[in-house]
Amino acid sequence: MPLYWYALRSKPRKEDVVWKQVRDAGLEVFYPRLRVHPVNPRSRTVKPYFPGYLFVRADLDALGLSTFQWMPHSVGLVSFGGEPAPVPENLIHAVRRRVEEIAAAGGEVFDGLKQGDRVRVSYGPFEGYEAIFDARIPGSQRVRVLLQLMNERRVPVELEAAHIQQEKDRPAGR
Repeated sequence: MPLYWYALRSKPRKEDVVWKQVRDAGLEVFYPRLRVHPVNPRSRTVKPYFPGYLFVRADLDALGLSTFQWMPHSVGLVSFGGEPAPVPENLIHAVRRRVEEIAAAGGEVFDGLKQGDRVRVSYGPFEGYEAIFDARIPGSQRVRVLLQLMNERRVPVELEAAHIQQEKDRPAGR
């Protein structure tokens, strides 16, 4: 029978437990995580890319839905109209690539960025623009930067921390 990827929901902050259970059951599981640099040193340094979700590859005809419905700390497979929704293989590959890109860039939040540092936007509608780092947004993986547009006015914009790169050896002029 064919193997398909499915999104498996976990109870809040129980992704690690569910991941270990699925792995111990001998199933292929993809649990995308990112290394983060929290302000609070007691916070987790590795967080799920999709909190509350992981991906499992299974033949549901052979395995049965109850395997995931009754798994401790699991909420079950993401379903529409009572039917588990398969996740396309190419989406799994795209998520893997994106997680690897973020890891190669140093994680979601960069150490060493200070207010006034020059950064370059590396993704999204402002890709290629230079900006000035202003602040981290508390409780999230977002940052505020100041974009300098055509006039000399600087416009504050909130972005994902992974979408900026620090410009080296160029102090910001204020």
